[in-house]
Amino acid sequence: MTERTVPRIFAPDRRLARYNRALTRQAAGDAARFVFDDMIEDILERFDFTRAEPGSTLVVGDITGQLSPALESRGFAVESVGPDEIDEERPYPSTYRYLLSLGALDTLNDLPGALMLMRHALEPGGMMIAQCLGAGTLPAMRQVVQVADGERTHARIHPQIDRPAASGLMSRAGFAKHVVDSRSLRARYGAFDRLVSDLRDQGLTGVLADAPPAFTRSSWARAMAGFEPLREEDGKVTETFEILSLTGWG
Repeated sequence: MTERTVPRIFAPDRRLARYNRALTRQAAGDAARFVFDDMIEDILERFDFTRAEPGSTLVVGDITGQLSPALESRGFAVESVGPDEIDEERPYPSTYRYLLSLGALDTLNDLPGALMLMRHALEPGGMMIAQCLGAGTLPAMRQVVQVADGERTHARIHPQIDRPAASGLMSRAGFAKHVVDSRSLRARYGAFDRLVSDLRDQGLTGVLADAPPAFTRSSWARAMAGFEPLREEDGKVTETFEILSLTGWG
């Protein structure tokens, strides 16, 4: 049997640098965190709905540091790690009753393999919940960067996974049962640079292995100009974040 070749779409070193920068920015009181707030709220609601009993829990990728204390207050034993402490594309060091991933899966090169490893890291009957950005995310940003690049376009927006594809991957990973759903989160902006800042705050900027050239002063000016036609009647631009929620049971 030939060994499966994994395409190198994302750069792990850029992904780690993005995570560390987001941690630093989150230390500021005014850092944006609305995407992670939504993910955390959804996870807690799912725990309530399933009447999850306290057990060993691994939280991966929570740059806000809010999920662990929320679970600990409910009696869960929580270990929280980032990509600097764990490689999600290698076997986990232990098994857990609950494995929770925030904003991480959509930038892994071997997503099918990562989901299989997550299943193996669950105790019998354990539950995995992974929240990440999916297809349809950042449509306004996509339009703006196309204008900024002009005739020499570059890949700047990550390839995105949709709900049917995610469901297929969960089946391939061998979960006893799974549910995949999605929801839209919208934010409104009066300035393009504020959108960029919010993405940096939350570790949502690009980490492609084939890194595009940095914006020059002229391309930044074109981006600002490309932002203008997207304004609605109140002068603001709506940006969309499609959040995928993958829930699987071992």
